[in-house]
Amino acid sequence: MAKGKATAFFCKECGYESSKWMGQCPACREWNTMVEEPTGKKESSARRTGSILKQTARPVRLEEVSLDEQDRISTGYRELDRVLGSGIVAGSLVLVGGDPGIGKSTLLLQVCRNLAAAQHKVLYISGEESLKQIKLRANRIGAIAGELLFLCETNLDDIEEAIRQEKPEVVVIDSIQTMFREDVASAPGSVSQVRESTNILMQIAKGMGIAVFIVGHVTKEGVVAGPRVLEHMVDTVLYFEGERNASYRILRGVKNRFGSTNEIGVFEMQQEGLAEVENPSEYLLEGRPEEASGAVVACSIEGTRPVLLEVQALVAQTNFGLPRRTAAGTDYNRVNLLMAVLEKRCHYEMSRYDAYVNIAGGVKMNEPALDLAIVLALVSSMKDRPVNPKMIIFGEVGLSGEVRAVSMAEQRVHEAIKLGFEACIMPKVCLDKMKRGDKDGKIALYGVSNVREAIGLI
Repeated sequence: MAKGKATAFFCKECGYESSKWMGQCPACREWNTMVEEPTGKKESSARRTGSILKQTARPVRLEEVSLDEQDRISTGYRELDRVLGSGIVAGSLVLVGGDPGIGKSTLLLQVCRNLAAAQHKVLYISGEESLKQIKLRANRIGAIAGELLFLCETNLDDIEEAIRQEKPEVVVIDSIQTMFREDVASAPGSVSQVRESTNILMQIAKGMGIAVFIVGHVTKEGVVAGPRVLEHMVDTVLYFEGERNASYRILRGVKNRFGSTNEIGVFEMQQEGLAEVENPSEYLLEGRPEEASGAVVACSIEGTRPVLLEVQALVAQTNFGLPRRTAAGTDYNRVNLLMAVLEKRCHYEMSRYDAYVNIAGGVKMNEPALDLAIVLALVSSMKDRPVNPKMIIFGEVGLSGEVRAVSMAEQRVHEAIKLGFEACIMPKVCLDKMKRGDKDGKIALYGVSNVREAIGLI
């Protein structure tokens, strides 16, 4: 009897390979992640990747490696450059993930247009759309000039040959789930195909010094589809977040070997494509209600950028024995903790009220500096007394009701002054540490050491 094709079991989370199925992966300890995939010969791919790396196989000293500003290529968008770490690094492999229709392809096509206009050679490879579909999108975002080439292909052998012939500076792969290798006997999008395709693209990027952008779809859990080893292989992982029905988009870095992972970029979806929002604070505070109780302006830090946002709370007397709690944009458990502090330390009977907390604009912020703003928004809604709309509030609240220090207090105050705010409630520890010149600005600063003092001020 003829022997069938050889198969192996791979872990979708870490890529661990086994000859038999196991309920738990011995490498990452995750359950029910082993999937069966056929194994194929890989001699041809190994030979090709070896030829790519021949030019850089010589060991060198660190003194021989030069670091110049020219190694970074600007994308034409300061928001994206900030998330990437001040630009694109030659030879880097960047994974861009996001929900379908969120704008990943539109953003990368606009980046390719900017790079081509700056005299950089760019190759855009699509495995999901035809050339006519790409041209329709290109006509919407504006005229394209320069050396921007397009290729509709899913076979990585042909793609590798096209990259060798054209020798571009930047390559975009849309998307990795559609790419396949003929010597890997499994369907496109499978664990084996995604892992092998990413490995070949990584060898091309490192061996030829080409910056490669990979588009990856996400699952219903919000992570990139395919094996988790995909995120380990790339240099940078960016997530494009936001509601499809809303106009804003947030680009967040969750892994970056060339910069910080705390930076975010804010974009707005318009008819002509994505436009960067250079002042997110002003954008998130648009349309604030006047003299409304339960609305408080807070300041959060994302990377090195202070962002002002509105914290909304609605407290209503419950009609049932068990009060309802809802949190949108912030941690649900954190809201319950803060309400327990109000009941225990300030003697507010929060157990008799339903509470709904929302971060306006649909953004998600979990920084502890929002604690004091959430507490005061809850008290404002409960007493139906509005907070001064020209006041910002920030500070971390402990279980004893104390207001603890937060980082980068001076930057938060300067951002409030820039947008015309007149008062600020902040931790007393931060106020004492601030320089004298910052206290004499155009804003009144109030330092509080516990929640009771903050409630007394408003």
